[in-house]
Amino acid sequence: MSAEYVLGVDIGTTSVKVNLIDISTKKPIARQTKDTRADCPSELGPAAGNKQDAARIASAFHGCVSRLPRDKLKLVTSIGVCGQMHGVVLWKQGSAWGYQGERLELSTQASGAVSAVYTWQDNRCTPTFLASLPHPESHLGLSSGFGIPTVFWMAKNKPERLEKYDRAGTIMDLIVAMLCQLEEPVMSSQNAASWGYFNSVTGEWNKQLLEDAGFPVKFLPHVIPAGGVAGNLKQTWLGIPAGTPVGAALGDLQCSVFANLLRPGLDAVINISTSAQLGFVMPNDFQPEIKSADEDISSVQYFPYFDGQYLAVAASLNGGNSLALFVKILQQWAHELGFSVPQDKVWQRILDLGAANESTTLQINPTLLGERHSPEVRGSASNIDPSNLSLGSVTRSLCQGIISNLLLMMPRDFLVSHGVERILGVGSAMTRNAVLQSEVSKQYELPLEVLSGGDAALGAGLSRLLHI
Repeated sequence: MSAEYVLGVDIGTTSVKVNLIDISTKKPIARQTKDTRADCPSELGPAAGNKQDAARIASAFHGCVSRLPRDKLKLVTSIGVCGQMHGVVLWKQGSAWGYQGERLELSTQASGAVSAVYTWQDNRCTPTFLASLPHPESHLGLSSGFGIPTVFWMAKNKPERLEKYDRAGTIMDLIVAMLCQLEEPVMSSQNAASWGYFNSVTGEWNKQLLEDAGFPVKFLPHVIPAGGVAGNLKQTWLGIPAGTPVGAALGDLQCSVFANLLRPGLDAVINISTSAQLGFVMPNDFQPEIKSADEDISSVQYFPYFDGQYLAVAASLNGGNSLALFVKILQQWAHELGFSVPQDKVWQRILDLGAANESTTLQINPTLLGERHSPEVRGSASNIDPSNLSLGSVTRSLCQGIISNLLLMMPRDFLVSHGVERILGVGSAMTRNAVLQSEVSKQYELPLEVLSGGDAALGAGLSRLLHI
């Protein structure tokens, strides 16, 4: 009997990852990853707007899958997709995608059939604008970068932009719609909750509330439970047979936890890549309560998981992106001084120096992007003196600050009171950065096990095995 496989896909903020997973062993037998290089300028400037080119993301996705073994792709029996939550892309049904030979391509922004991807890092929705929107009937609050507030902003400020389109979803929902050539986008409850205005207990949009407020409800996708099938591959693609079921796209955080959680209820997962999250699975009987309009957004949120369960999550906007900005600043300073230093050398040097500095009195709060529960907070540095301004000290303090910020959002006592005994570390920034690892152990005072290989793409694929 020949082996069978599932394809797991993660459409991330900076890269696409794919895993070809052997169903019998639940282990990946081939992996590919590709940077999307999809960031594109926003007319609002980098402080307010954050956009990506959907066609470049789709091209990176196609390129990754095309490099997997063709003889194994012919034996794929299911496809699981996850990716960057919260963001939104709009498209015109009937002209958003097409085949060029066996290459399935999204239309470019210039065609007018597909918009930019407005990502979770987009800051066009100011606190004042968000306060002007109706309060959602949901246990989750609103933040800039969420899909529905972003479309609300366009409806109020750029209505002509919306007139070109008749569909909307996350970038992963668009990829799934393209694979299955769906007439209507299908969204999982995980991604619906990440958009705002979704009641995850009833499984419904706040449709009447949105319609009364003037929101173009035609853009609301059809929602199904996480793990459900959105459709089937319309035609054979890169050897994967036509008719192969494709799951509704999931959240990358949920899939990252799913791929790595060894002991639900006893382990928490800390995932640091572009951003940073710390989360654990709540008991089966937990149900979140609808938030009232006068309640502040909590630093701990409850995200839909699988089979009716929820993740308790501290989701920070500031993670590896803070360190990446520091590296860019160092490169810029070197350039201004007349030197050119490759980025990989800067990374290696600061991590070596940071590891050599086991402690520092310098205090850096690296919340450069604010936080969803406190959007107006910004980064700061304090307790500066001549003895703590070395490169190693600054690197150590930055890493210390990333973890200290998570500790404020989800304290150690909160974890322990819910039965958590150990933290599992995942994500590209966490697995490559010994300084971050040491700070997690030091500040949380819990055993840390750093895992490699269990990425969100693996979780997306494994989630299909639960529902085949």
